[in-house]
Amino acid sequence: MAIEADTLAPEIELKNQHGETVKLSDFRGEKNVVLLFYPFAFTGVCTGELCALRDELPKFVNDDVQLLAVSNDSPFALRVFAEQEGLEYPLLSDFWPHGEASRAYGVFDEEKGCAVRGTFIIDKKGVVRWTVVNGLPDARDLNEYIKAIDAL
Repeated sequence: MAIEADTLAPEIELKNQHGETVKLSDFRGEKNVVLLFYPFAFTGVCTGELCALRDELPKFVNDDVQLLAVSNDSPFALRVFAEQEGLEYPLLSDFWPHGEASRAYGVFDEEKGCAVRGTFIIDKKGVVRWTVVNGLPDARDLNEYIKAIDAL
């Protein structure tokens, strides 16, 4: 069961595609966070979603908002994926312990061994304000994120 709105966001500490450690708490008091879980790099729907975010990046990475995209891929795979698709925002690796962050947010599919499409908008106090969880084949609507961010 995915974490619901008005819940304190669980802390996560993961490596990005450059091997740097990124913590959710790094943004507390500074920025709202769009925390986006996706199944795997290099897959069709995921690539489409992440490239759509790339194309609208000023709405998701600015003085007020930070986008963090999390998958169960290794940091090495994420680096190649980011370079190939021109993704400038942090791609975080929930590779080991496998799925730990995805499980903390209730979006890890034990059968498939990967995260489902869960998005959590977290305010500057670290509280989840908005969530959406879609099945593996279903892309999310970026306009819904923008509305939720604007409402903060």
